[in-house]
Amino acid sequence: MAPRAITHVDMDAFYAAVEQRDRPELRGQPVIVGGEPGGRGVVSAASYEARVYGVRSAMPISQASRLCPHGHFLRVDMAKYQRVSAEIMTILDAFSPLVEPISVDEAFVDLTGTESLFGPPVEAVRKIKARIREATQLTASAGLAPNKFLAKIASDLKKPDGLVVVPAGGEAAFLAPLPIGRLWGVGKVMAEALSGLGITTIGQLQRMPRAVLVRRFGDHGADLHDLAFGRDERPVEPDTAAKSMGAEETFESDCRDPARLATVLREQAERVARELRESSVAAARITLKLRFSDFHTITRAVTGDPTQDGLELYRRARSLLDREHLDQPVRLIGISASTLGPAASGQLPLLDPAMIRRERLAKVVDGLAERFGDDVVRPASLLRPPDAC
Repeated sequence: MAPRAITHVDMDAFYAAVEQRDRPELRGQPVIVGGEPGGRGVVSAASYEARVYGVRSAMPISQASRLCPHGHFLRVDMAKYQRVSAEIMTILDAFSPLVEPISVDEAFVDLTGTESLFGPPVEAVRKIKARIREATQLTASAGLAPNKFLAKIASDLKKPDGLVVVPAGGEAAFLAPLPIGRLWGVGKVMAEALSGLGITTIGQLQRMPRAVLVRRFGDHGADLHDLAFGRDERPVEPDTAAKSMGAEETFESDCRDPARLATVLREQAERVARELRESSVAAARITLKLRFSDFHTITRAVTGDPTQDGLELYRRARSLLDREHLDQPVRLIGISASTLGPAASGQLPLLDPAMIRRERLAKVVDGLAERFGDDVVRPASLLRPPDAC
């Protein structure tokens, strides 16, 4: 069977690049998207001019402002970025029916069998990059490889505006010199464990017997061995249905008040529930996220019958919150709903008349919110002003 030709297209510093495009005075300047310098959020994107100063995505805004005090700090304008993203995805759709968006600024495209339309895959990727630049005035980096894993790694190696090709048969040689942290599933803890075995590059991992890795790390060791040789059989899946829905909030000041945390969680649960109902899905798995004042982050999850009821989402998340001993103040709290399926697919609607009534009422409230705004009807517990943390 002929090897696949899969490209990973990744926009360069997407949010920051869009802002520089739309505001000429910012071109060539360090741009940091995520919030004001005195805020408590994190960096969503940093222009390449800002990265020179050490600013990186997911860094606290306060740290970014210390590293680059003369930078231009902007709030996230997600509606604008999504409009540009739609333009980009439309371009990708013109090259293949198999496009798998990963986020607003990156996607996999399976170009296998498109030679008669666009020429060799590498030429097709060059055309994709050129069309994106022509339509949006933005640059994209791309990796072209026989599978998704390699294409993803390749796209990140020559940013910005790069194109890296991994030829079929050259997978292991391509990976060998790269640091072990390039492999999926190798975070700080795993990297330290591998380093203890004398493994710091992917090539060194390739020379480690598979049986040794399985004995040391179980199934994860087998996965690492496969990835070290560039093995990845996952198809490009054009289904873009959401795998999870969520909401989170970073407090203006660290919060120690359990009642305040519960109130915020209740409001988030209602927002997520409305999104579930709008998508006609229900969630079985509810995850609570807490980030503390030292930026240590934990998640706790519970799985039950599928629901799209805000009160039920809150109750499950609240039970997770109540189990935690909050020794530190909380910087961020969030809730997410996953393991999505068709609405009313679980057993609770058959057993709990109160839930049936709440879900019917929620649909009426959704209609009112669509006409008059989200705050037209709210749970009574959310009507009073929130207490300060």
